[in-house]
Amino acid sequence: MWRERKIPLAVMAVLLLGNILFFFTYRLDYQSRLNDMDARMETAQRQLADAQRARTAAEQQLAGYAKVRHDLDVLYNERWSTQARRFTQLFQEVKKLATASHFYPRSYAFSRTETVINKNDPANEGNTTVGLSFTVQGSYEQVRQLINLLELSNQFVIIDSIGLGGAGDPKNLTLSIHLKTMFRDPTVANAQRTNKQL
Repeated sequence: MWRERKIPLAVMAVLLLGNILFFFTYRLDYQSRLNDMDARMETAQRQLADAQRARTAAEQQLAGYAKVRHDLDVLYNERWSTQARRFTQLFQEVKKLATASHFYPRSYAFSRTETVINKNDPANEGNTTVGLSFTVQGSYEQVRQLINLLELSNQFVIIDSIGLGGAGDPKNLTLSIHLKTMFRDPTVANAQRTNKQL
């Protein structure tokens, strides 16, 4: 019976062999393509992780720059602002700190110095230095408290000089203190900004 169907069986055998050969070559080729795709996927995942790390670092750096810019704006526009904007706040702060130290100055003296424009030092252009002096009497603890409060103040104030006297009695000292601060002149600052942009 197989002799009668010899040709169809031979054709089927050839087809079976062809299918087996095709299956193994396709499987090997498919496996190598799968391996390539796996390798490419790993590379892409590594690149994605590197890109995400770089993005996170860039975002942190940008946030750091934004914070520095904000802090500079606060320093420039609030802490070291113009005299018209900040002097009253500064004076009230000094009075409040003196009162907190149980000092009640009878009078205050003020001085004002315009900064000479120096081409070698453009950072000081347009600055005005204002001095504030007063004299009080009290104990050593009160003096220490006032100096500490002035140093911790949020206002941009510098203790320029201190004079302390009092005939050896630590309960009745005379404190002469001279404070100073700087104010910027907005017209000079704007002129500088315009010159830098040109």
